[in-house]
Amino acid sequence: METKTASNILPERQAKPKWLRVKLPTGKKYTELRGLVDKYNLNTICTSGSCPNMGECWGEGTATFMILGNICTRSCGFCGVKTGRPETVDWDEPEKVARSIKIMGIKHAVLTSVDRDDLKDMGSIMWAETVKAVRRMNPETTLETLIPDFQGITKHIDRIIEVAPEVVSHNIETVRRLTREVRIQAKYDKSMEVLNYLKNSGQRRTKSGIMLGLGEKREEVIQTLEDLRKNQVDVVTIGQYLQPSKKHLPVKQFITPDQFAEYEKIGLDLGFRHVESSALVRSSYKAQKHIN
Repeated sequence: METKTASNILPERQAKPKWLRVKLPTGKKYTELRGLVDKYNLNTICTSGSCPNMGECWGEGTATFMILGNICTRSCGFCGVKTGRPETVDWDEPEKVARSIKIMGIKHAVLTSVDRDDLKDMGSIMWAETVKAVRRMNPETTLETLIPDFQGITKHIDRIIEVAPEVVSHNIETVRRLTREVRIQAKYDKSMEVLNYLKNSGQRRTKSGIMLGLGEKREEVIQTLEDLRKNQVDVVTIGQYLQPSKKHLPVKQFITPDQFAEYEKIGLDLGFRHVESSALVRSSYKAQKHIN
């Protein structure tokens, strides 16, 4: 029998600690926005990713929209998005997203997508067209693009840089040692190269995110933060991994609030402009704060 050597190692089916309990999203603003998302059949990562902050973010006028469908070509062990053969690209999607942002009165929009390794351009053209459409219809709305790695192909990344979103984000997700298990097709160094390329190509604000609780060690988290800073990342988010279903990787550890606070201090000491570090933090949490 395996012996647990630390008090915060997760026994099977242990109840979540109190700092991970969140209230169901409620309120007039949330209800209104949820109705619009359903009406226009939008793929928001807020809903498909079961984000615990959906009500709070929507109430503040921030929302995350997922483009290029809701079926991913990769099968990452942590992600709740469906994996399989994606549907045909909907070239009306940029206008749909832009129109819904306008109707919803979104002040700051985060755009993300599934991985589309099945496409020659890996979806980068649709990415650029969506940013352009949002800019045309919502000139006052600021944008963050949470992009895939595009397999590190710079001509695809350049399309994002050319449309100049206020923030470009690409998540490292986990520490080097766990990358093959957690992200499967993605590579730690490739993601670092993408982030560095963005900055060297003139992107003003870059961002990345890490999930904790997958079995990483403290020194590995610190090393990952150091690697992100070496690759000129400005903003980092650090949150607790929560298992989307029994088919996904199990939670191996619940990180305490004190540990999250320590990582925030370490990140700020390393020189990050902004660090969001707590159990319920997700990539787009408080995203509007990351512009300045």
